[in-house]
Order: sequence, then C-alpha cells, then structure tokens
Amino acid sequence: MQMQRKNNIPGSFKILISLLTALAGGGLFMLLKLPVPWLLGPMIATLIGNNVFKKHYEWPGQIRNAGMIIVGYTIGLSLTAPAVREMSGQFPSMLMMTLLLLLFCAGMAWVVSRISGINYKTALLGTIPGGLTQMLVLAEESEDVNLTVVTVIQVVRLIMIIVSVPLLIFSPLFDNGYSAGGAPAAAAVTGWESLFPNIVYFAAACTVCAVLGQKIKFPTAYLLGPAFITSILQFAGLHAPVLPDLLTNAAQLMIGIYVGLLLDPRKLNNKLLILSLALGSSMVLIGGAYGLSYIFAYAESVSGSTALLSLSPGGMDQMSLIAHEVGADLPLVAGYQLFRTFFIFFAVPPIFRMIFRAKKGQNPVVS
Repeated sequence: MQMQRKNNIPGSFKILISLLTALAGGGLFMLLKLPVPWLLGPMIATLIGNNVFKKHYEWPGQIRNAGMIIVGYTIGLSLTAPAVREMSGQFPSMLMMTLLLLLFCAGMAWVVSRISGINYKTALLGTIPGGLTQMLVLAEESEDVNLTVVTVIQVVRLIMIIVSVPLLIFSPLFDNGYSAGGAPAAAAVTGWESLFPNIVYFAAACTVCAVLGQKIKFPTAYLLGPAFITSILQFAGLHAPVLPDLLTNAAQLMIGIYVGLLLDPRKLNNKLLILSLALGSSMVLIGGAYGLSYIFAYAESVSGSTALLSLSPGGMDQMSLIAHEVGADLPLVAGYQLFRTFFIFFAVPPIFRMIFRAKKGQNPVVS
C-alpha cells in the first residue's frame, strides 16, 4: 500500500516538485555565477532529480509553450525594419552555412553508422540538427528507424549544446566583455509600469498566433508565431515594451525544466553504447559548428559569439535566450536559426527520402 501511494502522486504535486527543484537549481547557478543560470540550472537540476527520484516529476507542455511565447516575443522585439533588411542580405551566407553544417552532419552520421552498426537512417536522423519535434516526426514516418535511439541522440545533443555553448561563449575564447553569469553592461532596466497597456495587446496577439500556428502545423509555432506578429505590429507603429528580467528568467525556467525531463536513461536499451554514441557525436558536432563559426565570423565580420550562436545546432529558443543574455546580434542569430529550421522542415525530408531509397537494404537496425 505504501508503494502504491508513492507511485500515485498527484500531478499538481509533481509539478510543484519540478518547480521547486528548478528554483533550487537556478538559485545555485546564480550563486556560482554560472552562465544562463535560469536555463541551465533548472534543466540540470530536474534532469538529476527525475532520474534519482522516479515518477516524482512532471511538467506540462502548456507551461513550456508559455515560455516559448515569451521568448518569441523577445525575438520579435529585435526584428525591426533595419534588422530584417540586414538579414535579407545574408541569404547566400545563410544557405551556404546551413548546407555546410548539414553535409558535416551527414558525413558524421556515416562514420557513426560504420563504427556502431546502427543503420544510416537512424544515425542520420539522430545527428541532423533540426527541431526535436520535426526530427521525431520524420523518424516516425520513416521505415527501419530506431525511434528510441534517434530520441536519445537528439535530446543529448540538445542538452550538451545548451550546456556547452554558454560555457564557450563566456570562456576566454570569446571576448564578450562579461564575466560568467553576468549580463550586458549596458542592459536597460525595465520597470513593470512601462509594460502597460501595450503589453496586453502584444500578449493577446502572440498567444493567438501561437495557437493558430500550431493548428496549421507551422514549424515551432509557439516561438515563430509570436516573433512574427510582434515584428508586424512594430512595423505598424505599435510600441513593443522590453520585458523585465523576471519574465525572461521565468521563460528560461519554463523551457529548462521541460528539456531536463526529456531524457530518461531508464527507458533505454544498450545504455552505455547509445549514450557514448550520443555524447561523442554531440561533441564532434559542436566542434564542427565551432570551426564553421570562425569562417562565418571572418567572412561576415561579426563577433565570435554571434557566429557560434547562429550556427550552433541547438533549438532557436535556447540560442536566442543565450544571445539575449550575452548581448550578441539577436536578429542575426534568430535569422540563421530560423532559416535552418525552415530549410530542414521543408527541404530536408524530400532529400532524406532520396537518400533513404538509395540506402535501402543496407545495415540492419540496432535496438
């Protein structure tokens, strides 16, 4: 009876446990002056807590979506007319860098497949840096793909990038002028009174566009819908207020908890092989993105942090949060991440189907 009560914890109590764990993790990261504390702290704390105390954690997708809407609004704030004009001039560079990154991933997937025995389809879908949702949907629709392996590799990659990229950005390799965990020196201090009444209009428009975008299956709707409508309303002349740090930190926490709970090693067979594969391929992918960022920074005369965040194979929401935190060129980062999202969503599936047809009949699936 005691075990039964333990396993029947109410969902609201699990959410509270997740929130308290995340607050503790974020507070600890703040005390230690670690980068992006309200994203990394909650993510790592809930990841550990969920794997130590089984069935005690839960975080509804709706809360994560609310955080995505806030981040989308923040991106939209940066999509002013001059920023959009600058991004449009970057199209050739966006295409070239995206193709180089995808070719690098395809080559790495081939190596992973040959070393591990996992078939090329599974290795490729696990390696391609698309949105987690898009890659899992594509994996479900493809034959001879081990969905569990794809999920684990994608989630481990996402977590490693969210952890590694801020550490790289704040390291001596990048001269950002910030200390670890610090904020831009010239960051504006925004009071709550300056939000109203315009924030009410933007909040309603962002929420409606996010929900409608999701209904029509728009990619990353809860991020891109608010970003686009915020930019459009600004073009129309409506002033968009800057959000206080408390709200942006809350958005980081909402997303960080969700990502931290994605990875559950208990559900994985061949844990050592798959986790080693996921960690190794993620490190190589980060190294490849780091190398390409040097080419990008030199060719386009942008800062190293802007280049790395633009090319980092993580989610656009996380990279945009980090760009906002370190004072990188947020419109450029969002533009490159957005371009790769659309390119992978629309162009990669037919390309994959051509590759998969050519590879049909090769290596068996490894469970």
